[in-house]
Amino acid sequence: MSTEPLVRLESVHKSFGDVHVLRGCDLAVQRGEVAVLLGPSGSGKSTLLRCINQLEEPTAGKVLIDGVLQGYAPEPLPDGRWQKLSAAQIAAQRSRIGMVFQRFHLFPHLTALGNVMEAPVQVRGVSKAAAQAQARELLARVGLADRADHYPSELSGGQQQRVAIARALAMEPELMLFDEPTSALDPELVTEVLTVLRDLAREGMTMVVVTHEIGFAREVADQVVFMDEGRIIERGSPAQVIDHPRSERLQEFLASVL
Repeated sequence: MSTEPLVRLESVHKSFGDVHVLRGCDLAVQRGEVAVLLGPSGSGKSTLLRCINQLEEPTAGKVLIDGVLQGYAPEPLPDGRWQKLSAAQIAAQRSRIGMVFQRFHLFPHLTALGNVMEAPVQVRGVSKAAAQAQARELLARVGLADRADHYPSELSGGQQQRVAIARALAMEPELMLFDEPTSALDPELVTEVLTVLRDLAREGMTMVVVTHEIGFAREVADQVVFMDEGRIIERGSPAQVIDHPRSERLQEFLASVL
């Protein structure tokens, strides 16, 4: 097995006009590892995820997945410019990555089963019978076997988020990104979603998770990354970062959320 990190960011910057959101971020996530990103709102966590998944293009720096440069041909042109990949090539790179957002973004006119089946059928060309069998297995995996024929409006927020996770898993990704997957949920529904994430971690899924759930980070993360003002301030094991923070900024942040 390759020793190359599954995810590697090298000096990634991202600006929106005059707003410098990411300021030279370096990150490595090994295959099978869970990395949890902590930080205040506006620290750049979500933008970092979106750069990994090519929903945003870095202003500078590189994103590599399994050693493969994302968004550009692997070598520069003779004049030094980097050649951007075609939309189809970028879509092929992105198909290896699943992403779950704060909001569920389910198709309201499709049942839970239909939502999970949609991408394998439409994007990968999987037969409807095979996609349905896989979708039923995934819904069972997230504890929703008995909700397959329910529409999003008939599901709780926690159930909708679990359908969204099953839908992302249906594309058989090598990497899962979670952008505050519990922030839109009522407190009593948070546990059911975090349970699914814990199960994925035990199964060896590589994950990068943006969350404020400190208990989850302490229990599940292999590495915790604290961001502030677009920079990675501290990183290390949960014991290092959460239990023994070095920077005053991280100490202040933990005091505010614990």
